[in-house]
Amino acid sequence: MTLCNMVTELGGRTGLVAPDQSVTEWLRGRACAPQGALWDAAVADWESLRSDDDAVFDQDLSVDCTALEPQITWGIDPAHVVGLSGVIPDPQHAPPAQQAELRRALDYMKLQPGMPIAGTAIDRVFIGSCTNARLSDLQAAATVVAGQHVAASVRASVVPGSTTVRREAEALGLHRVFLDAGFEWGEAGCSMCAGVNGEEGSPGQRIISTTNRNFAGRQGPGVMTHLASPATAAAAAIAGRIVNRRETH
Repeated sequence: MTLCNMVTELGGRTGLVAPDQSVTEWLRGRACAPQGALWDAAVADWESLRSDDDAVFDQDLSVDCTALEPQITWGIDPAHVVGLSGVIPDPQHAPPAQQAELRRALDYMKLQPGMPIAGTAIDRVFIGSCTNARLSDLQAAATVVAGQHVAASVRASVVPGSTTVRREAEALGLHRVFLDAGFEWGEAGCSMCAGVNGEEGSPGQRIISTTNRNFAGRQGPGVMTHLASPATAAAAAIAGRIVNRRETH
């Protein structure tokens, strides 16, 4: 979901990820999944949805993420990203065609070039969206907040990615972990991801969000959004500021 969703930010119209064993095992036995011989036929069909062995591409790109530190956005585009140990980039060091855009982003986000992203104070945390509020995401966030409490200066909420995820999370008691830590526990839906149904921040608020877009005004007029993982968002809610969990544990 995350990879295909973000393909559009790279200029692509379609993003495909070939089904593998992890996908079929996740689907096995779930509601609406085929059973018996129909299951075997379905898996065989899904496994055919991949590139031909002799396919030729304009470009092959291999990315090694084993040493990649947690990332967070600093600007108003998903591409405006930096590692949690990094600093806000200086537009002067960017290609001339990008400098004006980066300056607009800095002005909107009220940040200065060269300042560390870690330590930036926040007002709100939102853990939700179709791409980053799956059961595994909620489990990761719950592990971070268990036995702790949201900072007094922060309002934090969790909205499961689907009704099924909500039921599964509640069956595991995850909702109690979040509620005991001072989070709000919401019904499944888009919520603050798109700022719908009145669920948005206030002008001037700085929000850590696990959603997939951080455009200016996306979560409300004048709201400054930093995109991050559920674990990073959870840690920020407890600390009241952006923190690098790898450096605090």
